Amino acid sequence: MGSTSVPGLPAKDCIDVQVRMRSIDEARDAPLLAGIGFRCRPEPWNRVEVAGGRRCHKLVFAPPAGARACNVHLRVDGGPNARFALLFRDFLRADRNACRAWGAFKQRLALSVPDLSDYGQIKAPATEVLMAAAERWAEETGWSVPPVG
Repeated sequence: MGSTSVPGLPAKDCIDVQVRMRSIDEARDAPLLAGIGFRCRPEPWNRVEVAGGRRCHKLVFAPPAGARACNVHLRVDGGPNARFALLFRDFLRADRNACRAWGAFKQRLALSVPDLSDYGQIKAPATEVLMAAAERWAEETGWSVPPVG
């Protein structure tokens, strides 16, 4: 999921993977991933995000030291944040004009705002505009979240 999952979309060299879970329990899940070298990210955005106007629980893990850059996002299957990530990907794969425009915006923003935190703060409202178009597309096409499996 994320920008690296959309062919032709400019993205940081960091793969984002989403794992949809029945539930998230940090006490249970963090040791499992730690057992294979993944570290629970300490940043404040790691545990809660807002999607569809709802606060959603999540956990994000970084790879073992020296491994390829990635983020493993644990989200509850059926949650609005899990849906958001998949809709983002599928909409930009389907609409090449939106993909080109989003990519151009991200490139201009990255050039003018080198601080990653500032970049994210500025990108957030633009993402809401993009996702409004994605929601219209989902309604028009009958898109739904792909099943786990």
